Amino acid sequence: MEEKLDKFFHLTERGTTVKTECLAALTTFVTVAYVLAVNPSVLADTGMDQGALFTATCLVCIIGTLLMGFITNFPFFLVPSMGLNAYFAYTIVIGMGYTWQMALAAVVVEGVVFAVISLTKLRDLLADAIPLALKKAITAGIGLFITIIGLKGSGLLQPNESTYVSMISFNGTVQSGTFSTMGICALLALVGIIVTAILMAKNVKGNILIGILVTWVLGMLCEATGIYVPNPELGYYTLFPDFSNGVAIPSMAPIAFAADFSDWATVGFVAVVIAILFASIFDTLGTLIGTATKAGLADKEGNIPGIGGGLLAEAITTVIAGFLGCSPTCVAVESNAGVAEGGRTGLTAVFGAVFFFIALFLSPIFLAIPSFATAPALVIVGFLMIGACCAINWDDPCEGVPAFVTLVAMPFFYSIAEGVFLGVISYTLINAFAGGEKAKSISPLLWVLCVLFIIKYFFI
Repeated sequence: MEEKLDKFFHLTERGTTVKTECLAALTTFVTVAYVLAVNPSVLADTGMDQGALFTATCLVCIIGTLLMGFITNFPFFLVPSMGLNAYFAYTIVIGMGYTWQMALAAVVVEGVVFAVISLTKLRDLLADAIPLALKKAITAGIGLFITIIGLKGSGLLQPNESTYVSMISFNGTVQSGTFSTMGICALLALVGIIVTAILMAKNVKGNILIGILVTWVLGMLCEATGIYVPNPELGYYTLFPDFSNGVAIPSMAPIAFAADFSDWATVGFVAVVIAILFASIFDTLGTLIGTATKAGLADKEGNIPGIGGGLLAEAITTVIAGFLGCSPTCVAVESNAGVAEGGRTGLTAVFGAVFFFIALFLSPIFLAIPSFATAPALVIVGFLMIGACCAINWDDPCEGVPAFVTLVAMPFFYSIAEGVFLGVISYTLINAFAGGEKAKSISPLLWVLCVLFIIKYFFI
C-alpha cells in the first residue's frame, strides 16, 4: 500500500513519507479546525441555521481538500475563507440588504466564472505576470498575516484607540479581574510559542503539533485548578470536550440548494460577483504562490507548475459551497503549518480530508481546541516564512518598494488579496515611471491587472 501511495503522490521524489504526510495533515488540521466553529457562527448572523452550517462547512472542507490533493498533488487544504464569509454576512446580506439565498447564488456564479478562468491560459498568465520580487514578498507577507491571526486569536494583540493595536497588559488584566480569562489565555500562548521554539531548536519531529497539544493541555490543567475560569458571555469557553449533546450530524436541509438566482441580471448582483471574484482569485493565487514556494514546489523562476489546477480546485469547491449553503472558499494559509512539518504532496490533503470527516462525528473534541493553543503554531510558521525577504533586492527601489508594500499590506489591512492588489499597482507604476529597461520589463497583462485593481478600488 505504501509503495502505491509513493508512486501516485511521488513521495520519495519530494523527500517525504506517509508518516510525515499524515503528521503534516494533522498539524494543519488542528491549526485550521477553528473554521468549523467560526464559519457557522459568522454566517448564522444572516439567519441561516448554525447546525446546518457546521455540516456544510465540514463537507466543503472535505470535498475541497480532496480535490486539491488529487488535482494538484499539493499539500494544501481548501476551507471557507474567513474574510469572504464576513463579506458574505455583513456586507452582502446585512449591509446591502440581499437575502442569504441570493448571496449563495452569487457564490455559485463567481465559482463558475473562476472555473472558466482556471481552464484557460489566463490562469498561467496571471501567475507568471507577478514578478519574482512580489512572489517572495507574498510569501513573507502571508507569514506576517498568519502571525497577526495567531496573535489576535491568542489575545496577546489588543485593539487600542490611540495606537490602533498594542500588547495585552497582564497587570491590567489582574487589576480588572480578567486575568482568569483573557490574561491566562494570552500567557499560555506566550508559553506555547517558547515551548514550540525550544522543540524546533532541538529538532524534535512534530514540534508544531506538540506545541499545540502542550499549550492546550496546560490550559485544561489551568481550568481544572481554577486558574482559568470559563466565561461564555465574554467568549471564553471550557477547554474540555463536551459530548453532552452526543455526536449526531446536523441536517443541511435548512440551507442546502437554497440559492436564489432571480436577481442574476441586476447591476447589484453583478457587482457582488465581481467583488467576490477579485478577492477569491488573488487571495487563492497569493496563498498558492507563497505556500508552494515555502514547500519547495516552485521552479527557479519562482513559477508554480500546476498552479492552474489549484485555482480550478478552489473554483469547483466554491460552486459546491454555494449549492450546499456555504460561503466562498480559499486555500488555507494555515497549510503552511503542515508544510513546516514536512508536508510536500497531495497525500497531506487526503489525510486532511479524512480528519475533516472524523470531525463530523467528533466535533466536540476539535471545537474545544482554543485559539490560544493554535496561536503558537501560526506565529512560528510566520517566522519560517519571513525568510523569503532575503531573496528580495532591497537596494533596488523598483523591486524593494513594491515588495515592501505587499509585505506590510497583508497584515495591516488583514487581507492577502489587498497585498497582491497594492503590490501589483505599485510595482507597475514605479517601474513605468522609472523608464528604460524597467518600463519595458512590465508585461501587458501586468498593466491590465494594474488598471483593473485601480478600478476595483474606486468603482467596486
